[in-house]
Amino acid sequence: MREQPLILDGNAVAAAIKEKLAARIGALAERGVVPRLATILVGDDPSSATYVKMKGNACRRLGIDSVRVDLPEATTTEELVDVIRRLNDDPAVHGILLQHPVPHGIDERAAFEAIAIEKDVDGVTTLGFARNAFGFADFPSCTPAAIVSILDYYNLPIEGKHAVVIGRSPILGKPVSVMLLNRNATVTICHSKTERLPDVVGAGDIVVAAVGKPKFVQGDWIKPGAVVLDAGYNPGNVGDVDFDACLSNASAITPVPAGVGPVTIATLLKHTVDAAEKRANENRTKIEPHYKII
Repeated sequence: MREQPLILDGNAVAAAIKEKLAARIGALAERGVVPRLATILVGDDPSSATYVKMKGNACRRLGIDSVRVDLPEATTTEELVDVIRRLNDDPAVHGILLQHPVPHGIDERAAFEAIAIEKDVDGVTTLGFARNAFGFADFPSCTPAAIVSILDYYNLPIEGKHAVVIGRSPILGKPVSVMLLNRNATVTICHSKTERLPDVVGAGDIVVAAVGKPKFVQGDWIKPGAVVLDAGYNPGNVGDVDFDACLSNASAITPVPAGVGPVTIATLLKHTVDAAEKRANENRTKIEPHYKII
């Protein structure tokens, strides 16, 4: 009789990340530093508002200061960029998150590029992506980093495995592909023009679904024993994977909700703390004399 697949509990992974952060946040507090994340929400999309609220609540529970900037739907690209630049110049802000997607009419890429690299805690800038591709990003994109963290937490091997990524967005599909590649996986990226998609997915030892379509990945696409990571979230609390159908073949699988999502938020918090520590250490270096008193 076939063993039941391992359910990859994102809440457990997130809790482990937050537990390690608590001591670091306490150490910063002793130095008079409170990590601060500024979240920008443009428009009144209910899903985006919910995500921003969840992130703010997670910050407060951990002792991270959360600043929410709400902008109207009619905000122009220039106005949004101006807000981002002011946050860049605020020394009390350590991380900036622009909630995606922004309303039509705003040049999202221009807005992302306005975020200072040292505050790009969600890895959305071109420079952040490039550093991630070369394997030395301070802040890789949060959801891709969450996916790798889940694999590591459960000791699921990456090296030598064939990873199939369904989706090629610049903040999910592409960055997770390079992160897996940097961990010595062989990576295939699928997209809307991929021919014989079920056959391609069926060759994957690791399957990452990041396509934005509910229950898109079918059970008979999955190779027996494959690890399935569902990065989608669609109305009705369903992911991009037909969870029930994929259980029959997967050896391990993330649920939706309580899979990749909680780890994404925990990763965002970690990056904010990383940025705060880096800034605090830089400031201390500037203050300390560079000579020896005899």
